[in-house]
Amino acid sequence: MSDAELTPREAARWAARAGLPLPDDRHAAVAATANHIHSVVSVLRELDFGETHPAPGHLHARGENDAAV
Repeated sequence: MSDAELTPREAARWAARAGLPLPDDRHAAVAATANHIHSVVSVLRELDFGETHPAPGHLHARGENDAAV
């Protein structure tokens, strides 16, 4: 995905393509939300987790069970 922000028109087009037609008054809000999520994920991708294992691996190693959803 490019660094260009998603426009309301593009958000409506992608939503319709996914089978989720949006009312006209939701296009801008959906585009803003998608852009925010993209910016957060971009920051997370820059982090160096090194040898850090996913959280379930830590819980299993400590013998903990977590049934939270």
